Amino acid sequence: MPETAAVATDLDLISYLKGIPDARMRRGVRFPAWYLLLVAVLGILSGCQSLRDLEHFAIRHHSVLTEALGLELRRPPSDSSFRYFFLQVDVAALCAAIRDWTIAQIPAGAGDLDQLVCDGKTLRGSIEPTDGGGSAFIAQVTLYSAALGVAISQACYATGENHERAVLRQLLGELDLEGVLIQADALHTQRPFLSRDS
Repeated sequence: MPETAAVATDLDLISYLKGIPDARMRRGVRFPAWYLLLVAVLGILSGCQSLRDLEHFAIRHHSVLTEALGLELRRPPSDSSFRYFFLQVDVAALCAAIRDWTIAQIPAGAGDLDQLVCDGKTLRGSIEPTDGGGSAFIAQVTLYSAALGVAISQACYATGENHERAVLRQLLGELDLEGVLIQADALHTQRPFLSRDS
């Protein structure tokens, strides 16, 4: 069982966010890591597309959030607070926490899934030309449940450092998916990918 799932004691997202390690030095830390992540999640769901957007979102909702969460924060986080934190956040742990929280919302957990769809997409604005005349970009692989209408798990990778097949194998290896049908592009039908020994 992933560490985040063991830490969480409830179905609320905050329990899972609190299980993510905080890599920041303790000196000078004004905002709990889970609070910055929560504000970021809420902000992004509300349409924030930049650190400045997150700062404005945090300012607008500072009083309501701190009162509802029982926090005593004199001021909301700034864009630099988010920037410094995001540079050090454990992205893999964050993805695992969101994955585990998503699965926890399913009454029977991952065992209630019967089919998942793999989808790979290039992140907009990430394409850059290479010295060899080609292009490099950041891509995201998602395992999506069409029946539930949610993404169960996802991961990003740089094309110069990894490949969609390897990323999908990693995502599948992190979940208990016995008996679940996986739909994927022909890219993933190669023998090395399907072999149990590879």
